[in-house]
Amino acid sequence: MDPVRNPYAPGAGQRPPELAGRGRELDVFDVVLERIARGRPERSLMLTGLRGVGKTVLLNTLRSQAINRLWGTGKIEARPDQSLRRPIAAALHMAVRELAPRHRAPDRIDAFLGVLKAFAQRTVPTARGAAAPKLRDRWQPGIDVPASSGRADSGDIEIDLVELLTDAAGVAADVGTGIAVFIDEMQDLGAEDVSALCAACHELSQLGAPLIVVGAGLPHLPAVLSAAKSYSERLFRYQRIDRLDRLAADQALCAPAAREEVEYEQKALDLLYEKSGGYPYFVQAYGKATWDHAPRSPVTESDVRVAAPEAEAELAVGFFGSRFERATPAEREYMRAMATLSLVQGEDDGGGRDDMDAAVPTAEIARALGRKPASLSPARDALIKKGLIYSGERGTVAFTVPHFGRYLRTQPT
Repeated sequence: MDPVRNPYAPGAGQRPPELAGRGRELDVFDVVLERIARGRPERSLMLTGLRGVGKTVLLNTLRSQAINRLWGTGKIEARPDQSLRRPIAAALHMAVRELAPRHRAPDRIDAFLGVLKAFAQRTVPTARGAAAPKLRDRWQPGIDVPASSGRADSGDIEIDLVELLTDAAGVAADVGTGIAVFIDEMQDLGAEDVSALCAACHELSQLGAPLIVVGAGLPHLPAVLSAAKSYSERLFRYQRIDRLDRLAADQALCAPAAREEVEYEQKALDLLYEKSGGYPYFVQAYGKATWDHAPRSPVTESDVRVAAPEAEAELAVGFFGSRFERATPAEREYMRAMATLSLVQGEDDGGGRDDMDAAVPTAEIARALGRKPASLSPARDALIKKGLIYSGERGTVAFTVPHFGRYLRTQPT
């Protein structure tokens, strides 16, 4: 079939042509926005899930919902080597700029921008003889007002962030709307930044202020938040984003194809679900390859079988391979042991889990490698930092990438 008309879009954060299976999450966020608009208390929202389940796509869609309600919005992607101060200042600057044309008091906007500029420029003083702050920490925001003094500029990120977000919420309240800050890869925030963000959300919820944070991260994000502030378990509304069920996966394939007057045979859909496991990124990858190989409509099971090796090769390079290459030999050995053990667990549980959901006890990994558990801690900690595995429960680890264990079992030692 014509590859130019191929409707599928496998890409990092790229919205698929049919956002199937996410209606509940969209409805929940609509309720959150409406409650805040009516002055009702509401919690900030945290989306968690494995890589490839569409967290970034959903985060962008939620942002569009907020924009459609005339909210001020800003979005950042957390990085483990960067303080929260600079990116959240940029996000709030964007959000307030969206609200400024509707604000009746320009001086009020300028006053907030002065606080924002002071917050963005503030760095923690270095000790005598210490290295000067890096260039990124001396960032000059493009704000054409002088920095204010005495507000959000103490150098203590927790104090400053509480004051900054409170002031931002006040600007939104003046306009009769709200502000939503969207944070992707939230598990990569530093411990101090996570603690500060929790404290700020706690203060905002107590004030009933119209500002919320919507975060997205790996499955251990709730544990990261809980370690920072014990009350975070009650502070946020958590939503686990999982793979698509069969009906939603079929919809993701069939709806865009139907718009191009193309149909699928039932056996083709059966095989596509088996191959993709219902993970949205994989659904798009297999759908795209199948479209390019199918000669005509309807798409058959044979078309899927012919196209599958191409989809798998692309995933092996772009989705799995790039992550595998980031691991050292010792880390690869650790993950291979995980892959073997997760396969055994999947078979023991009836064959439905494989490496997609199984958590592996670290003690079993050590036993399989003939090592003491403590000697494997450096490899485990490095893999967690690289985002390849996570520890959802004490003493266990699991892959952040679906089917990654299956991929590892195909790689030469």
